[in-house]
Amino acid sequence: MQVQLSDNARIVLERRYLAKVGSEVVETPEDMLRRVAKNIAQLESDPIWEECFFEIMDNLEFLPNSPTLMNAGRELQQLSACFVLPIEDSMEGIFETLKNTALIQKSGGGTGFSFSRLRPSFDVVSTTGGVASGPVSFMRCYNAATDAIKQGGTRRGANMGILRVDHPDILQFIQCKADPREITNFNISVAITEEFMEAVFADQTYPLINPRTKEAVGELRAREVFELIVEMAWKNGEPGIIFLDRINRFNPTPQVGEIEATNPCGEQPLLPNESCNLGSINLAKMVKREGDQWVIDWKRLGEVVEIAVRFLDNVIDVNRYPLPEIREMTYANRKIGLGVMGFADLLIRLGVPYNSDEGVELGREIMRFIQNTGHEASAKLAEERGPFPNFAGSIWEQMGRPMRNATVTTIAPTGTISIIAGCSSGIEPLFALAFTRNVLDNDRLIEVNPQFEAILRERELYSEELIEEVAKTGSVKHLEDFPEDLKRTLVTAYDVTPEWHIRMQAAFQEYTDNAVSKTVNFPKEATKEDIRSVYELAYKLGCKGVTVYRAGSREGEVLTVGHQKDEQPQEARAERPSPRKRPRVTRGETVRIKTGCGTLYVTINSDEQGICEVFTTIGKAGGCAGAFSEATARLASLALRSGVEPTQIVKQLKGIRCPHPIWQGGQQVLSCPDAIAQVLEEYIKHNGVNGNGGSQKTPSDSASHSTPADPDFGENTERALSNEACPDCGGTLVQESGCATCPQCGFSRCS
Repeated sequence: MQVQLSDNARIVLERRYLAKVGSEVVETPEDMLRRVAKNIAQLESDPIWEECFFEIMDNLEFLPNSPTLMNAGRELQQLSACFVLPIEDSMEGIFETLKNTALIQKSGGGTGFSFSRLRPSFDVVSTTGGVASGPVSFMRCYNAATDAIKQGGTRRGANMGILRVDHPDILQFIQCKADPREITNFNISVAITEEFMEAVFADQTYPLINPRTKEAVGELRAREVFELIVEMAWKNGEPGIIFLDRINRFNPTPQVGEIEATNPCGEQPLLPNESCNLGSINLAKMVKREGDQWVIDWKRLGEVVEIAVRFLDNVIDVNRYPLPEIREMTYANRKIGLGVMGFADLLIRLGVPYNSDEGVELGREIMRFIQNTGHEASAKLAEERGPFPNFAGSIWEQMGRPMRNATVTTIAPTGTISIIAGCSSGIEPLFALAFTRNVLDNDRLIEVNPQFEAILRERELYSEELIEEVAKTGSVKHLEDFPEDLKRTLVTAYDVTPEWHIRMQAAFQEYTDNAVSKTVNFPKEATKEDIRSVYELAYKLGCKGVTVYRAGSREGEVLTVGHQKDEQPQEARAERPSPRKRPRVTRGETVRIKTGCGTLYVTINSDEQGICEVFTTIGKAGGCAGAFSEATARLASLALRSGVEPTQIVKQLKGIRCPHPIWQGGQQVLSCPDAIAQVLEEYIKHNGVNGNGGSQKTPSDSASHSTPADPDFGENTERALSNEACPDCGGTLVQESGCATCPQCGFSRCS
């Protein structure tokens, strides 16, 4: 059988997965699946297993995580997606972990860290007599290193940074991504304890503990800290929260150690130096027709679960690990993470609303079945191959049940593999039933969800006019003459209230060994109170963590579903600014600044109306760096003389990154445009916005000085980040399952 793929899926595979010689693709999708099946089945004595593995992938009933599809049977052979590394409280430990991070990310993995062991800012450093710089400073260091790592051209570096809520630097950590251009390669989460949550509910203080001395060094009012977390999440979606005590209550191997951190999307809590490999069952394929109704094919679902558990267990043994410590810990616990995708498609096919008691109960029933069947499959493997080495002292030993794997189930984000499978992502509702995508020459192409189109054609409702109307909002909720039963079942992420998002997450968490990756979507007008309520509900319903996203609030702006733009009057469009003439005499200053391309000299000149021009010089004449810097300066000068505010030019240039960022004077210089922005920003500070000695100064919401207290912060952040384009294909990124991903090409900020 030949795998049935959409055009978009084939593009994603050719771009990221299929083997190439140079730039030429030399592997078909069928070849890739056969390569993977053969490699994972090499441990088996019976050749039937290779065919079983191939069949469930070829049918798009199951797919493993991206590193397995990319690397199985190829030279790299690094098949795990998730890693957690320890960070010890010493300079040697911090940079040993940074080195190991580079090795992991080079091989295609994502890394999670707890920075909670590091002593706080201004704490004593006995070996030097100095003071510590604290966890956030080292997060910036790790972030810069990730910028420099190119993961074989297939996957970007991604990190999770976690800090305990009782760490003395917790307030700095909560606000460390207030500027969305800072620490861009990290998701961040606060590790919240039950003691803290009870203090929030009781409006009490709680102690801050120095991890070096294990002694209390102060206290904070819990409710104020919680409100700050809520405020920052409202502004830009971060930090998320994980319930650390709850995670460790379900730690299957407490005798081995305490769980401190998760992988980048939060669904895989892991011990230090542990990895996990993931895979997902496509629930959209687990339905069959009985008479005139669609029903769940429980028999086939059970068969696929058993095969997938064996597949993922084999991955552990054929995997090539980037570090011996990781191989040792992974072999000892043999954690796997079997999850699902296509859940929203299944609900639509069955006619069950996502945001209903029936939908939540069905999610619970499906995951209970997968969990129980998966545990039975792991127990059978333990009879055949032996239990995981750390079985003695584990919760499984206490239950008297030998298991091959310490954990079996995880609900992971499935951004790219769900594109390949042609289904909805993870347990998320559909983002849009139809949406408009910009293509070349400002043309627009309407993309339609296949399930939606099929249902419209079955009910004889399909028309181009209807699709056009739906694409304006992505939803059918606003359509007056549309069937009410379809309005109930064809819901999208923003049709679902946050409470239903959390209830669905909690239902799946009830029968998931590890954790559930899910984004709780809020409309733009949502309040901080709305987010606070969801955090409290997630805690009360038994979730292990929660990630929120308010529309229009952060990098990775949600995909635009409308395609109409406000039009300016014809007269306004005709009035185009023209630059004023350059005066014969100008006054200014020249600043020398180091960049990754060499030393850059930036000259800023002003006339009586303010800043009027920027000149740059770098290296020898004729070099690329010089050409790009000169082009940037010329365009900046043109804009300045055309009346553009200098601060707006700073905002556009600051934060642009090149492959060679460097540090100068304690500040990172990301590129030549970034250097020009930094010099221009300093010039404005000392001379006023107009650059002519006026009293107007740089607003406090400028890039490097944003603070949560700034009343304009949220507005300016939204302006800077709206409709962010995918850096690979130019599509618009979607925020789901805790990560910004591209629904067109599979690009992800978390992998």
